[in-house]
Amino acid sequence: MKKSLAQLRANEEGVVVEVQGGWGMIRKLEAMGIRPGKKVVKLSSQVMRGPVVVSVDGYQIALGFGVANRVVVETS
Repeated sequence: MKKSLAQLRANEEGVVVEVQGGWGMIRKLEAMGIRPGKKVVKLSSQVMRGPVVVSVDGYQIALGFGVANRVVVETS
């Protein structure tokens, strides 16, 4: 099932399928390790559209809600 990273529940994991955005945002996320084929785990998020904290390759990364909403992941 495809979802955005913002829609995942806490401790739910998925594989990045697509990053929707301009080349600048795609490059920035790739530099952080978020690219198609990578496994990500959502660690936590705030109630009212706050930052979304994910784990990629053992690193914890905080993304804004809007950016996390543009990262599409496949869950099992």
